[in-house]
Amino acid sequence: MAWSTRFLTAVAFLAAGVVFAPEFLGSTADSPAVAVSLAKLAHLLCFATSFGAALWVTFIGGIIMFKNLPRHQFGNLQSKMFPAYFTLVSVCAASSLAAFAYLHPWKSASSLERYQLGFLLSSLGFNLSNLLVFTPMTVEMMKKRHKVERDLSIGEEVGWSKNVDSAKVNPKLAAMNKKFGMIHGLSSLANILSFGSLAMHSWYLAGKIKL
Repeated sequence: MAWSTRFLTAVAFLAAGVVFAPEFLGSTADSPAVAVSLAKLAHLLCFATSFGAALWVTFIGGIIMFKNLPRHQFGNLQSKMFPAYFTLVSVCAASSLAAFAYLHPWKSASSLERYQLGFLLSSLGFNLSNLLVFTPMTVEMMKKRHKVERDLSIGEEVGWSKNVDSAKVNPKLAAMNKKFGMIHGLSSLANILSFGSLAMHSWYLAGKIKL
């Protein structure tokens, strides 16, 4: 099934759910209630998307690819995936933040709700720092390091690396490893902090759900 078909199917089900929601039926329909419900829907869907994407990329998908792909192929794939991933999560975080801010204006929000706005804003900030700063720097450094490694006939190994041994006798590669490790470490830290901010907000949402 093509991605466009999947997307249209999801939109159709979403539209059906909205149409049959209580706020849209009969005498209960009124503009403020509809606006609030749509804001809640936007917040929930965007939060769930960003949290799920972060969980998969950080703890599952990346590890599986690292263990099963040649190292250079893994790096090249990540260089294409990460900009898309951080764009998706940033857009979702911004939408979730906007919806939550609409539902809980700062002046009338409780201290707990203001903390949640802070968590959502933090998640957005960490993702934007990755999208606009750390990821471009990491990809650029990775490509330079790949070129040096290809000259040394390394980089096609799976799940382990000859890089460390080669760097012991190649000062240029050792310097690249140090710079790449620093940039990649900052990128990973920003990603973990973003996920942590979303996880903190998930506790708030769990306390609001009545089961």
